[in-house]
Formats: sequence, C-alpha cells, structure tokens
Amino acid sequence: MFAVSLGFFLYSYLVRFGRPAHADGRFGPIAVDALLFTVFAFHHSLFARPWVKQRLFGLRAIGPQTTPLERPAYVWIASLLFIAVCAAWRPVPGALYRVTGALAIAAYAVHVAGIVLTARGSARLDVLDLAGVRAVSPAPARHVPLQTAGVYGFVRHPVYFAWVLMVFGTPHMTMTRLTFAVVSTLYLAIAIPLEERGLVDIFGAEYREYQQRVRWRMLPGLY
Repeated sequence: MFAVSLGFFLYSYLVRFGRPAHADGRFGPIAVDALLFTVFAFHHSLFARPWVKQRLFGLRAIGPQTTPLERPAYVWIASLLFIAVCAAWRPVPGALYRVTGALAIAAYAVHVAGIVLTARGSARLDVLDLAGVRAVSPAPARHVPLQTAGVYGFVRHPVYFAWVLMVFGTPHMTMTRLTFAVVSTLYLAIAIPLEERGLVDIFGAEYREYQQRVRWRMLPGLY
C-alpha cells in the first residue's frame, strides 16, 4: 500500500494535475485542496508522536516494546489517506508558466534529480521499517544509526529537499500542480521542527551536534 500510494501520487501529479482545469474560480478549489491535505497532515504528524502512540496502543515506552501492529497500521492509514487526497484533489484553473526546449529539459532534469535524491536518501534508512513491513516480518529489527554523511551532509532532511525538486521541477506548472507543491512543501516545513524534537530524544547530543554542523534543514540558503 505504501508503494501504491507513491505510484498513485506520481500518476496524479504527472498526468491528472497537468490537465486543463475548468472551474469558475480559484479560491474554492484551493480552499478544498488545503483542507484535504490538512486532514492527511494531521494524521501523518499527530499519530507519529510517541505520546499518541502510547495512548492508542497502551505502551509504556516506544521502542522494542512497540506492538507489531503499530507501524503497519500507521502506514496503511497514511497511505490510504494520501491516495484519497490525490484522488479528491480539486483542479485549479490556469497555469503559472509553460516552458519548452532547453528550459523544459532542465525542468525535467530537476524532477529526475528529486527522484534520484529520494532513492539515495531512503537507501540509508530502513525502507522496510518505513513501509511497516519490518514490524511484521520474521527478520529481526534493524538498528539504523544517525545518518550524517553523503546527502545527509548537504541538508538534514534530503528526502524533503528531494520532494521540493519533484513537485516544483516541471516544465508546465499548472495552478493545480502549484497548489499541491506549495501546500505540501509548507506542511514539510512546519513538520520538520516536530520531527527533529523526536530525533533529539532518540540521538541526544549526537543530533544536536549534527544540527550545528549541517545548518540547513530542507532548503540550502533558505531553511
């Protein structure tokens, strides 16, 4: 389901969100789209917090004692919500720009760079754990140390940086795509401080030193 949700997002962004939109105005669709993503973001961030998981699953501590169903349930719900958001995304009329020729090739290169960077950043993590598979597999849990080298020496959240490249790297920026790119990027920017609090709880001084050494969270020179 994790893979299906990512595949459906790519199809929606590359195909559906690129079609001309027929609507009377922009404010209504944009408001609905922002609300849709807020519902997904609410679950994605809130239910990842340790105190919420403790309440839901009756855990005394988050760690080896975590129930095997916790991560798969979270991933299934998040994946289904993401599919629902993409499926229900309202088209917004108009386009910001459309480029051709060399500029179009450059835009596609940015998009591909985002995909490659996502793969490289994810390869350093336990992808099976992210997808909820590791928790219910017979293989033992794998400890993933703090990643600070390679793409993680560029920004602290290279997968989020890759997301920005993917959603903004298009030669045809329809308003539907722009709305999705802006809303989703704002969510990541807001979620990062919450996520880093959890990382400080896990890695302590090691992560604080990493924050000092790698200054930028997601966008070099900006954030």
